Amino acid sequence: MSPQTGRHSFLVVANRLPCRRAADAWRASPGGLVATLAPVATRHSAGWIGWSGIADDDTDPGEHAGMTLIPVRLSAAEVTAHYEGFANSTIWPLYHDNVIAPRFSRSWWESHQQVNRRFAEAVAASAAPGARVWVHDYQLQLVPQMVRRLRPDVRIGFFCHIPFPPVGLFAQLPWRAEVLSGLLGADVIGFQRRADVENFTAACIRLLGIDPRAEGRIVEAYPVSVDSAHITALARDAERQDEPERIRADLGDPQTVLLGIDRLDHTKGILERLLAVEELFDTGALDPVTTRLVQIAVPSREAIPAYRDLRAEVERTVGRINGKFAGLGGASIHYLHRDYPFESVVAWYLAADVLLATSLRDGMNLVAKEYVAARRGRGGVLVLSEFAGAADELTEALIVNPHDRDALGAAITRAVRMESGGAHTRIEAMAATVADRSLCAWATRFLDDLESVSPAALTVPPEAEAGAPATPEAEVSGAVPSMSAQR
Repeated sequence: MSPQTGRHSFLVVANRLPCRRAADAWRASPGGLVATLAPVATRHSAGWIGWSGIADDDTDPGEHAGMTLIPVRLSAAEVTAHYEGFANSTIWPLYHDNVIAPRFSRSWWESHQQVNRRFAEAVAASAAPGARVWVHDYQLQLVPQMVRRLRPDVRIGFFCHIPFPPVGLFAQLPWRAEVLSGLLGADVIGFQRRADVENFTAACIRLLGIDPRAEGRIVEAYPVSVDSAHITALARDAERQDEPERIRADLGDPQTVLLGIDRLDHTKGILERLLAVEELFDTGALDPVTTRLVQIAVPSREAIPAYRDLRAEVERTVGRINGKFAGLGGASIHYLHRDYPFESVVAWYLAADVLLATSLRDGMNLVAKEYVAARRGRGGVLVLSEFAGAADELTEALIVNPHDRDALGAAITRAVRMESGGAHTRIEAMAATVADRSLCAWATRFLDDLESVSPAALTVPPEAEAGAPATPEAEVSGAVPSMSAQR
């Protein structure tokens, strides 16, 4: 930050601040994006622009862990319309292959525009001349163009942490032209996978007639990673304190521990995973007496009805399976609907013989990378969805189509029965990949590319006219094409 102007030469812009206000102190917030970006922001003494997570909160800017926190206020109505509505009931399901039907509402869209404009104005007020501005994720896709118009002197990067859908799906969005134009305000546009880059490029060409790499923009895949060294240190601490042994003892000292750690979200394939394990118990491929499946489901978006329905269905399914198979030794499935500090998560990784990262669609799935980093030198098996970005790098995992219950069951069975030498070899190879492609390397590569571009050479694409293509006044459900047509 410049002491003369109070402005920042590097700004991180995300939906949420990395901390929550608790009494008179800021406390770190949970979440993969925060865990990914906070070390980068701290290293660069960045300003972080985001919402506090509390409606109608007028918290003043503050300092935490070497960052300046710059809150953006959201009213209760905006939390409902922009965050729970457009971001998480329109964009999130649409970008995840319509895993549930997206809902299109004009009033949500109008609120989304207003909130994105407020974020852009906060950037314009906080950025030093020539600053680097790094905007993150699907809630803020309009911000790059808005900032470009307000502050043409700054370099703007945008990174999408979730998948970008095929053009046939993206085209369902009534405000598709406006969203693409918003993203094209950035100098560097990053995605998790090469397929996401291709999907975005195709959408720009087909729907706007614009090559997104025109005028020197960089559009590239930057697979996000984890802090491998930090995870290794936490794993050593957990072993010194015998935490993995205590966890297994609390589970009844089973022969095999299967683990799933996910936000409670339709994209994570939790129900599909439970049903596959139930079938393995039914057929005798797994012994429910000597096997424990631990499913940690981190609460997520509980104000949205579809998420409350998912929680109820998951809990009914867990109860039904345990009713069939639980014996005197305890339940076969342990369902934990709560969040854990990361130190405890690492202990769970060490207690588990097999991690099931079998999401139906995922930008990356950092849980998979965290698991192999924690298990280095210890063995263990990763069962990984082919529809998670991590599958591009962690090729020694047991890669599976989670929609195929037979294939998923076969992969779980193979993981449980894998001999220790093979498991060690696979984990070591994947852990080396994660260590080589570190969180620091990811951020450095993106920011080096952002530093290399010239913002003065970039023009903002023309904005689409409001209301074109026509949109309904009422909320409607998006059509759901077949999965096979979109793969």
